Amino acid sequence: MIGRDDQVATFRMLLQRVARGRPEQSMIVTGLRGVGKTVLLNRFEKIANELDWEVIAFEASKHDDSHFRQTMFTQLRGALLRLSPRKRWDEWAQRAGEALSAFALSVDQTGTFSLSWDVPPAEGIADHGDIALDLIDVLVAIGKAAQNREKGLAILIDEIQFLSTPQLEALIQSINRTVQLNLPVAFVGAGLPQIAKLAGDAKSYAERLFKFPHIGELSELDAGLAFTEPAQTEGVMFDEAAVKLAVQIARGYPYFIQELGYQVWAVAEGNRVTVEDVVAAQEAYEMKLDSSFFRVRLDRATPLQAAYMRAMAQLGPHPQKAADVAKLLHRESTQIAPTRAELIEMGLLYTPDHGYAAFTVPDFDKFMLRAIPRLEVPPIQRRRKRG
Repeated sequence: MIGRDDQVATFRMLLQRVARGRPEQSMIVTGLRGVGKTVLLNRFEKIANELDWEVIAFEASKHDDSHFRQTMFTQLRGALLRLSPRKRWDEWAQRAGEALSAFALSVDQTGTFSLSWDVPPAEGIADHGDIALDLIDVLVAIGKAAQNREKGLAILIDEIQFLSTPQLEALIQSINRTVQLNLPVAFVGAGLPQIAKLAGDAKSYAERLFKFPHIGELSELDAGLAFTEPAQTEGVMFDEAAVKLAVQIARGYPYFIQELGYQVWAVAEGNRVTVEDVVAAQEAYEMKLDSSFFRVRLDRATPLQAAYMRAMAQLGPHPQKAADVAKLLHRESTQIAPTRAELIEMGLLYTPDHGYAAFTVPDFDKFMLRAIPRLEVPPIQRRRKRG
């Protein structure tokens, strides 16, 4: 959590203002892989619990609306029951439960959910068959139940870029409606950098509804503290030169700092960490990143997708123009555009500017050069004509 004080303070202010019925923008935190977005969400969850808010927290995935409805139903049902046990429900909680039942039955008309949730569904509420309209009804109903209990509901969703456009639109519209009604509902999403654009494309008022804090690599000072402070709690000191080299190798990325710190700790002896210890740990650190953090992403790629990323890496670490990548692959831009789109959908690339793409993982270009020493372009797959 070193270097994330501003985001923590912003989240606290969000909950405090919403709890008092004052308008405040919710948050969508953006950043590359390994910068600590998930850790930050976990911290937010702890803060919300400390402030006696109910929390639903989950990781988004690429599923259809039925799966999204089921996930939201399960999470919101738990939050409602924590707000008030069934035997103590007032009229607001009862209405929220009925709205949830209608929302669930929109997924499964066979009544599967009624086996574990025997609340009769509401009529005319959350049963429109439209994911946005239904979710608005549910969040408003639960928001009113929470307000009546003088509590709040915090919704925390990780990997939000994997939501479909209708699902993202539904969330944005629902949060907007709870803001209009001054209900104690707060939302924080976390995702890759493209989510800010996706949210704006989904609903033009998203820029007014949310703050979009971007978190990246730590400053040199904060990165140094991330190495030295945990060691100090165990009675171990880093030499100044060792800290400088460690920060240089990890480049300020929290996940890299974590892995390098682990490997340094494994080789260091006594109560001091030296430059020699950092040098000795570097090979194991790079092997660990290659075999886990990087490799699991490359293994998901097809040969053409891997070639596309290898071509990008050959062009350098900065965002690359689609036309330049296509030229290296001996393709026209239109031929390679679907591959680029697939890599973006997979969360391996994002588009910082029109016509450009960049890796979502820091130093992935260096890994690609190590993993695939030579760029090899797969042949074009021609479709057979049906006779």
